[in-house]
Amino acid sequence: MSLLAVENVTRRFGGIVALDDVTLVVDEGDVAGLIGPNGAGKTTLFNVVTRLYRPDSGRVVFDGRDLLRTRPYRIVRNGVARTFQNVVLFPTMTVTENVLVGAHTRLHPFGERKGARLAQETLEYLSLAHLAHRPAAGLPFGTLKRIELARALVSRPRLLLLDEPAGGLNHEEVEELGSLIGRLRKDYELTLLVVEHHMALVMSICDRVHVLNFGKKIAEGTPREVQQDPGVIEAYLGGEDAAA
Repeated sequence: MSLLAVENVTRRFGGIVALDDVTLVVDEGDVAGLIGPNGAGKTTLFNVVTRLYRPDSGRVVFDGRDLLRTRPYRIVRNGVARTFQNVVLFPTMTVTENVLVGAHTRLHPFGERKGARLAQETLEYLSLAHLAHRPAAGLPFGTLKRIELARALVSRPRLLLLDEPAGGLNHEEVEELGSLIGRLRKDYELTLLVVEHHMALVMSICDRVHVLNFGKKIAEGTPREVQQDPGVIEAYLGGEDAAA
């Protein structure tokens, strides 16, 4: 059963078409990949789903609800959370305080004690509890990405959008990330849509992969099918003229 359906979405910036009639479906419980060269429209699609951008046309349906009829501040409350390509944290706030930002979206009314408990549980799950009272500023980049992930998880989403989670990570950290995503799907009963350039990671964790190029969807299928698709190969490597 589909949890997220992006239907014929187009988004323009002036005369530039960032998304061109894009349609894709993410089934509940799946880990789906969203790949494509730089500038393909991947983050723009995330921004449309989370209502940072409004499309010029099309629909975005989450669990039967049209998200374009949902106020942006209610997106997380309705079960959609995300991380960002460039880590977005409050550097002078502690790790716990950053995570509590996500808890505020979950708890209505917000209770300090319950929020603190949820934050602590999430930090322990991600092996960050020892940093709970440290300011975010100055922590390693890989740690900052986990803090941002903790902030998303504490809202208890059903759909988690990860925007280049492996960016800036070393080989060992990427392997750990792959294992973590598998655990998240099971332990949090999550559906995930992952934008990523690290192809080995995408091919190892995803059930299905969607491919964008210049704002258009050019392929979708299993990781193996996408790897062998001539259009995908050309989009990443260029055609015969580029290889010459």
